[in-house]
Amino acid sequence: MSALEIIQIPVFDDNYVYLLHEPIANKTAVVDPALSEPVLEVLKEKGWTLDFIINTHHHFDHVGGNLELKEATGCTIVGSDKDVERIPGIDVEVKDGDTFTLGEQTAQVFDVPGHTRAHIAYWFEDSDALFCGDTLFSMGCGRLFEGSPQEMWSSLQKLSQLPDQTKVYCAHEYTASNGKFALSIDASNTALIARMAEVEKLRAKNLPTVPSLLGVEKQTNPFLRANDASLAQAVGLSGESADKVFAEIRTRKDNA
Repeated sequence: MSALEIIQIPVFDDNYVYLLHEPIANKTAVVDPALSEPVLEVLKEKGWTLDFIINTHHHFDHVGGNLELKEATGCTIVGSDKDVERIPGIDVEVKDGDTFTLGEQTAQVFDVPGHTRAHIAYWFEDSDALFCGDTLFSMGCGRLFEGSPQEMWSSLQKLSQLPDQTKVYCAHEYTASNGKFALSIDASNTALIARMAEVEKLRAKNLPTVPSLLGVEKQTNPFLRANDASLAQAVGLSGESADKVFAEIRTRKDNA
């Protein structure tokens, strides 16, 4: 089985749109198209036909290109069954535990609320690829616009159970700022220090830091480590529950 060919398309100031191509069945999907034009340009260059849009959540910088792409290509739009009224042009509704098939590749769908009430993620196991929108970032996580800290902590714990070799295709280039904040509360973390050195080199060359590896995220991302005693101590919450530690870390990041 051939892995997905994944093309990262930068749009706006820091968004990433992902074009996925399954070569055996010649099927193509796009993840969270903020804009239509850049996607259509790459499709033309590659000679691919767009079959699906898969959305993680309803924010405009993730669905802004939905209707234009659907009109131009006749593609099918997939999104959360809890967000039917907010996903433009949705055709197929999915929920936690469902699967999405792209040719010979299958993604497991996870409900991961927190950033929004109906956020979902897609994990293509055979390609080691996780498309997690704004739930999990490299060394960060999304702001809690519609969910509680408990919900987001639970969502992140769900994603952290995936294999370490999973590549995290998040939707924004926030790694440098996230890492700077992480160091402010976890300054002695040698894995974090090494990751930041790598990030600084990449950004100095204007190269993406995404995707990251989930195994590295488990070592460096404070939002995945709220159950770590040393991190709880660092934010003055020794002995408190992980969701309380997570809430404190998120509040500090919001105010950083």
